[in-house]
Amino acid sequence: MMAGSDRQALRLTGICKSFGAARALDNLSFDVAEGRFFVLFGPSAVGKTTTLRTIAGLTRPDRGRIEIDGRDVTHEPIAGRGVSMVFQSFALYPHLTVYDNFAYPLREEKVARAEIDRRVKETAGMLKLSHRLDRKPNTLSGGEQQRVALGRSLIRHPRVLLLDEPLTNLDAKLRHDMRAELKRLHRQFGMTIIFATPDELEALSMGEEIAVMRDGAVIQRGTPDELYERPANTYVAGKIGSPHMNMVKAVVGGDAATFDTPLGLLTPPVRRQSASPGEAAVIGIRPSDIRLAATGETAIQSRVHLLEPLGDITIVSLEAGGELLRMVLPEATATSIKPGDLASIAIDPNKIHVFRAASGQAMT
Repeated sequence: MMAGSDRQALRLTGICKSFGAARALDNLSFDVAEGRFFVLFGPSAVGKTTTLRTIAGLTRPDRGRIEIDGRDVTHEPIAGRGVSMVFQSFALYPHLTVYDNFAYPLREEKVARAEIDRRVKETAGMLKLSHRLDRKPNTLSGGEQQRVALGRSLIRHPRVLLLDEPLTNLDAKLRHDMRAELKRLHRQFGMTIIFATPDELEALSMGEEIAVMRDGAVIQRGTPDELYERPANTYVAGKIGSPHMNMVKAVVGGDAATFDTPLGLLTPPVRRQSASPGEAAVIGIRPSDIRLAATGETAIQSRVHLLEPLGDITIVSLEAGGELLRMVLPEATATSIKPGDLASIAIDPNKIHVFRAASGQAMT
C-alpha cells in the first residue's frame, strides 16, 4: 500500500453539527495525510455521512474548522474546495448517457469541448466502460453504475475524493471486485480518499488508516493492525476482528496482577499499573487466541455447543465456566469434535486484553 506523505490534505478541528436536538457531530477532529486511503468506520447513525457532507460543503458545521491543503474552507462554497463525492445511491442523471454523465461536471466548469472528450474517453477506458458510453444508467448493471458514479467524480481530478458507503448496494462478488478496483485506482492516481463504511471487512482490507466513530466523534484511529492488537476500549474491540472478541467479566485480584474470572485465574503478561484490587474488569480474548489444549497442559474445561464451518477454518462455540466463548480452529482440527463433546481449551496469556468494567476503557 502507498505510504502517503507527511503533508496534510485534510484537517477537521472541533467540528460540531446538530439537527434540532440530535447531535450528529460532537467536537470531531482528525487529519488525513496527502495520498492516504483513510476510512471512517462505524455503524449507521454515528456521523459518517454528515462528516463527508461537511467536508464537501453540502452541510455547514455549527462550530469548528475545515482545512484542505492547509487552507480554511469552512465557509467556502462547494465549487472551490477541490473535493468530489460519490454517494451510496450513485446519484446518476437517468436521462443522460454515460458519456454525458461523465461530461456534465466538466461542462459546468466550462472546460473546452476537446478536453472534455479526451478526459471522458480516458476515464471510460480506465474504468472499462468505453463500450457503454452511449447507454443510459438504467440499462447498466449495479457494478457498471457504481463505476460511472466513480468516474464522474474522478474526471474532475479532485484533491480529495469522498466515498459514502459506495459498495453497499452491490452483491458480494461485485463488492469484492470494486474493492480491488478502488485500491488499484488509489495506487494509480495517488489521490487522497476518505471512505465511509459500516462494513468491517471493507475497513480492514482497504484502509491504510482507520478512524472508528461513535456518537459523532472519532474514538480511536490507527492502522488495521494497531486497532486489532491494541483496541482502546471495548467498543473498538467489539467492532474490529471477526469473529468478534470474547468478553468475560472479571475482578482484579489482591495483587493487582491476576484477574479472577469464571474461567479461573488469568494473568496477563503486563502488570496493569492502574488496576485496583477488587475493581470490576472485563477480559477480552480473541477467538483466534483460544485453542485446544495439549496433553498435560493446564487447561480450561468446556463443552462444545456449535460448529460453523467456513471453508479452511471452523468457528467453534463452547461453554466454559458459565460463559459462552467462540474459538477459531483449522478445518482439519475441527473435524475431530462435534456438538456436546467435552473439550479442554487453553488461552494464550500474552494475547489477553483488559478493560475497565465501568468505562470500557483499556487498562494500561
